[in-house]
Amino acid sequence: MSPKTVLITGCSSGIGLALAVRLAKDKQNVSRSGALAAAAGPALGQTLEIKQLDVCDEGSIRACLDSIPGRHVDILVSNAGVGMAGPLECQSLAAMQSLMDTNFFGLVRLVKEVLPDMKRRRGGHIVVISSIMGLQGIVFNDIYAASKFAVEGFCESLVVQALAPFPGRISLVEPGPVMTEFEVKLYEEAERADYSRTDPETADIFTNLYLRNSKDIFASLGQSPEDIAEVTGWGVAPFPTPQPGSPWLRWATNAAYTPMAALKHADPSGALMTDAFYKLVFKYDAVLRLSLRAIRLLRWKAQKVKEGARLLGFK
Repeated sequence: MSPKTVLITGCSSGIGLALAVRLAKDKQNVSRSGALAAAAGPALGQTLEIKQLDVCDEGSIRACLDSIPGRHVDILVSNAGVGMAGPLECQSLAAMQSLMDTNFFGLVRLVKEVLPDMKRRRGGHIVVISSIMGLQGIVFNDIYAASKFAVEGFCESLVVQALAPFPGRISLVEPGPVMTEFEVKLYEEAERADYSRTDPETADIFTNLYLRNSKDIFASLGQSPEDIAEVTGWGVAPFPTPQPGSPWLRWATNAAYTPMAALKHADPSGALMTDAFYKLVFKYDAVLRLSLRAIRLLRWKAQKVKEGARLLGFK
């Protein structure tokens, strides 16, 4: 198999960094990404090159593509993104627009640049790091969820064109909570933010209920960037498909979120989903936290067993 050129955005940390390092170790790939100098090691300049790219700047995107021979990109991994959490009244319209510009229009700008060449070559693969919040809105994540819903709709609309008459592929990777600097910084900022622009009851729910539960969810159900990179890697190389001619559009990374996402499809009215989320957050939050801590303990024990088996020589 000839080497593949992979363009990954948002590689300074987290999922993008983990994926770029993973692909750089595979000599069948040439990975061109964002700031990776600290983690590149011997792969730098061989299977990995560092490029400057701002997804909010069309000129920056074009300059990056122009620096690639023939502007030839086999795989685009759109990973750059920003987060936002908190009461809606406390978030400025400018900050919301900036988030949408990065999370949604950044993807659109990238696709517009790489798609024409992929069409000409009758091949190519666009991998988009979306979120479970692109399928299911989560309380106090209104604008972030909206950006991911937009991403999902964009890719779902585009995938039919990508498959026929152009034999390309589009994949949406949908993580739940991921333990990265992105999330840590987001929640640290949320804890320090000013909530005087909302009512005291909403501020109390967010700071004393939502943030506390979120920490338990991340600790109990959160995945590592390497976990997401592994799932994403399945869709990047060596291009597996569940059935010939039927490539997956969506790659969920966390099975724990499947039941909640399924509620939305089980009841198109939305009543079942809304009632379930309301009860989880406001009526049974103590049970939720206890369950999450039990899951965390089970995961810890499973990890210890896995480490012990590895030390004994078992895979």
